[in-house]
Amino acid sequence: MNFATSTIACLCAALLAHAAPAAAATPVLVPVKVSPHVYYFHGDSGMADAANQGFMSNAGFVVTRDGVLVFDALGTPALGEAMIKAIRKVTPQPVRRVIVSHYHADHFYGLQAFKARGAQIWAHEQGRSYLSSDMAATRLAQRKQALAPWVNDATRLTGADRWLSFAGGKSIAFEMGGMRFRIIDMSGAHAPDDIMLAADDDKVLFAGDLFFGGRIPFVGEADSRVWLDALERMLALAPQAAIPGHGELSRAPATDIALTRDYLTFLRRVMGEAVAELTPFDEAYGKIDWSAFDKYPAFAQANRLNAYGTYLLMERESLQQQPHPGAPPP
Repeated sequence: MNFATSTIACLCAALLAHAAPAAAATPVLVPVKVSPHVYYFHGDSGMADAANQGFMSNAGFVVTRDGVLVFDALGTPALGEAMIKAIRKVTPQPVRRVIVSHYHADHFYGLQAFKARGAQIWAHEQGRSYLSSDMAATRLAQRKQALAPWVNDATRLTGADRWLSFAGGKSIAFEMGGMRFRIIDMSGAHAPDDIMLAADDDKVLFAGDLFFGGRIPFVGEADSRVWLDALERMLALAPQAAIPGHGELSRAPATDIALTRDYLTFLRRVMGEAVAELTPFDEAYGKIDWSAFDKYPAFAQANRLNAYGTYLLMERESLQQQPHPGAPPP
């Protein structure tokens, strides 16, 4: 071996040695059995970062006699691949369909792994506009920085094969492999394209990000008034188990939903009072007693942004309630 060849070989070996830990560090996902046919993957409680490699949301699947139905695809293509490997350890059945709870990065970046294997993607029609938005491009660029190498130039934002339309707010019922399912429209609460999936025979609900188990929700620019109504609709379904978009599985949804509901209600009250009193946001935020929530996971990362988004929402609601100039008095 001459000097040039030896040098190239050493360089290649060094590059492979440098790349190997990133590849080896991809999580080995362990599905948690929820019911006879339903499993889920439980992500970390924090925000997406290099430490958790983007695995900070939940996803799940249902094994039927005619194939596997998946709900959400996690936050990187590598996690999508890890899901597929984990599913194969449970069943030899192929993944036939993936349903997307909403087009936020931590729930759909893994779709391309399923699409490459022929799975059909279903999602709410409102998600289509997100994929073509500047926000989607900005978030992808941010994730390439924050989650490299697990999100990189090969990561593709994967759309749906079937964009679901919910005429009159009705749910979409279907059967697969002898099991009954319903896709439930919750759009406009946490995101414009929220949907939930009820596996009716097992009485399990995939709640997406309408429900955060044991941690502070990410609210951002969500409409908390619509969200609170959606929580009541969720409880009316009376599932025996609910799989949240983040946090622990709930086998007592009527009790465990309280944190999400109480937090949203608190935000609306304190930010509404600040708006009514014309108190600037920073001043109001600093005066609020957050002790009922500040010990929960994700509080430090999400709370200020949640509060600010709610402050702006309450300003908009206040303006909507004011009479139009020139309108007759009530």
